[in-house]
Amino acid sequence: MTYEKLETLIKDIVEQSTTLKNKHTTEKAAPVNYVCIFTHSQNEYDTLSKIVKERGKVVDDSTPSGPILQIPPIQTVSGAVQLLKIRKHDADHPDRGDADFTVADYNKFKATYLSKPGFKLIERNGFEMIELIDPEFEVRAYFSNPPLDKELGLV
Repeated sequence: MTYEKLETLIKDIVEQSTTLKNKHTTEKAAPVNYVCIFTHSQNEYDTLSKIVKERGKVVDDSTPSGPILQIPPIQTVSGAVQLLKIRKHDADHPDRGDADFTVADYNKFKATYLSKPGFKLIERNGFEMIELIDPEFEVRAYFSNPPLDKELGLV
C-alpha cells in the first residue's frame, strides 16, 4: 500500500462516517476531528503503521490499541483531518474504521441523541464520547467531549 492509497482509505472512512452521522443526526456541519482505521490482521497493522509513521508523528502513545499520530492535513468531505490512529487488529471491531466529529454543543447533542437507537455513551478517564453504530454501515461515528485535538492540547 502507498501513502496515497492510505489517504484514499481515510477519505472513504470519513465519507461513510459522515453519511452515518447525517442519517441519524441533524449535525450536518459537524467537522471531522479524528479518524481511526481498524486493521484486520497484524500484517495490515504493521504495513499501515509503517506508511503513516513516515509522514506523521506520534502525539499520544498511551492507548493500548495503537498510537495516535498527527499527519499532514487531508481534505475530506467533512473538513481537514490531521489526527489518525491505526488500530491494532481486534475481533470486536470487524468494521473498517471510524471518524470522530466535533459538535457545537456536546451537552445538547448528548441530551438529544443518547436515548436513540444506535447511540451509546462511553466514559473514559478525563473524557467521554458518544458512539453511533448502524449495522448498515462498515464504519462508526463518535462525538467526543472534549474533542481529541483539545484533549491532546493541539488547538
